[in-house]
Amino acid sequence: MDSATSEALPGTMPDPETRPPLQSTAAHGLKIVIVGGFGVGKTTMVRAVSDIRPLNTEETMTRAGESVDDLADVRGKTTTTIAFDFGRISLDEQTVLYLFGAPGQERFWFLWDRLFSGTLGAVVLVDTRRLTDSWYAIDRLEAHGTPFIVACNDFGGPRHTSQQVREALDLSEEIPLVECDARSRESSRDVLLALVHHLYALSTARAARETAP
Repeated sequence: MDSATSEALPGTMPDPETRPPLQSTAAHGLKIVIVGGFGVGKTTMVRAVSDIRPLNTEETMTRAGESVDDLADVRGKTTTTIAFDFGRISLDEQTVLYLFGAPGQERFWFLWDRLFSGTLGAVVLVDTRRLTDSWYAIDRLEAHGTPFIVACNDFGGPRHTSQQVREALDLSEEIPLVECDARSRESSRDVLLALVHHLYALSTARAARETAP
């Protein structure tokens, strides 16, 4: 997968118009944030998995931004998110996820704290070629006490073992680490399901502690 993450391979991102209608019986709405460094595929993931045509705040990158945005590892990227992406996915008849993709550039990090408000959990999307770009996202989520999982987006670069990624990001074994292709609806959906299962496990463990004698 090349650095132009907003460009999907043919057939990997179904047209939103062909997706099944949203459930009208949903009883549970969960806010999820997809966060990570610049150009790791957050907008691509929201587009791939959303049941509705997603709201994007992408703008064309200009020469004015070259002095503040590091483009060394994202050659070919021509657009960037300046506020957030928004999508929605129905997991089943009762559960709907509201997806917010956070902007990756450092100059937009001030928006993250607002996006984290009311969030039940987050996906930290990483490019294993640029793991240091993910440190700030993990730091802010931990500061907010927001549960999260880490998803390694497939950019076709050198492979790293799970242990190598964990050590580089200083992740505990309790935090799920999964691999994904953000261009694929199925792969992106699996990431979100992994987060939901993680949140459920944390909730179950917390309930058990509270009811223990």
